[in-house]
Amino acid sequence: MDYRDLVKPATFADDDYFHELTTHMRMNDPLPYIETDSHKPFWVCSKHADVIEIERKNELFLNTQHSVLVDKEIEAQRAAQGPGLRTLINMDEPDHKLFRDLTKNWFMPANLKAVEARVQEIAKSAVDRMFELGDDMDFVQDVAIWYPLRVIMMILGVPEEDEGRMLRLTQELFGADDPDMQRGQSTPEEREAVLLDFFEYFSKMTADRRANPGEDVATVIANAEINGAQIGDLEAISYYVIVATAGHDTTSSSTAGGLHALIQNPDEMRKLQDDPRVIPFAVEEAIRWVSPVKHFLRYATEDYELRGQTIKQGDCLMMLYPSANRDEEVFEDPFEFKADRRPNRHVAFGHGAHHCLGNLLAKMEMKHLYQELFSRVKSVELMGDTKLVHSTFVSGLKTLPIRIRKK
Repeated sequence: MDYRDLVKPATFADDDYFHELTTHMRMNDPLPYIETDSHKPFWVCSKHADVIEIERKNELFLNTQHSVLVDKEIEAQRAAQGPGLRTLINMDEPDHKLFRDLTKNWFMPANLKAVEARVQEIAKSAVDRMFELGDDMDFVQDVAIWYPLRVIMMILGVPEEDEGRMLRLTQELFGADDPDMQRGQSTPEEREAVLLDFFEYFSKMTADRRANPGEDVATVIANAEINGAQIGDLEAISYYVIVATAGHDTTSSSTAGGLHALIQNPDEMRKLQDDPRVIPFAVEEAIRWVSPVKHFLRYATEDYELRGQTIKQGDCLMMLYPSANRDEEVFEDPFEFKADRRPNRHVAFGHGAHHCLGNLLAKMEMKHLYQELFSRVKSVELMGDTKLVHSTFVSGLKTLPIRIRKK
């Protein structure tokens, strides 16, 4: 087993190999130190307990501006040019809490309740669209990518006619290493151009919301103040970008991956069809199963002992979420999809101070789509090969050809 393969996007597009590799890691070397010619060296936290331990100590293990693994060439370019984005995932305290608090209330139960009826309508429209397409479709391309996109754009305040543009930019950002999704050859210049397109779009939105405030998250961001001063342009536009991208891409991956697992486990699918009360548990299981965010990095601010190893000050650690979510010490039969799995202590949303801000919204969206879908279909079957996105950061299915039978 060559653990250095974790720096290769293709590894994350091959589920069987990825899980063979990381299972071997958990069993034999759960905290390996990876050194390659292409990337800076880093420790890998492959176990559930280690991910939680490091994430709980966010004052000792910082996100920094380099919270996602990239090769040395791209890292050097960013160091020379300055940060392209500064989002919540790049922030540490005290900034992290100050910026998180700007929109936190929007993603809490009270506010989500106010938009739930609209989410249900969008879910119904998504399943209506499936039936309009006929029996055969690609669930990812025809349904899964569009449904959560419409929801988060509604909350953010992006008009429906711009959703296609937001989807394309998201895919180019997260799929920069995928030949089907990247812009051009995904050179450093082309990756930078994707960010510039985001900046152009959201700069106009900022100006509009400052002149014409509305009742959406874009208005909150555009007019936000931090310590009595208006939010900076970099931070404002970065905030838009993280909401507009992570706010739908990860949900679509979990939704599609969950359906794929249910197709492969028809007895589990029948549990949802026979008892809708199972659906919230199936949503959690789908999120564990897919773990769409594959990793984040943390940096030690002092020497630290973990599993008998000394993490040196300045060392980089990778929180490897899909591996933690298959940890045999935490999950009974971790490689079985159990629609009613309880308890389900997955860490797909992270843990501690950086726990995903939009986790409740994501679960609400998936719940309503699954409720609508499984109340109206008799069967779903796989009609061809599936493909996964090539990415070490955010990855999920990019194709899921299916045939549905209505009730």
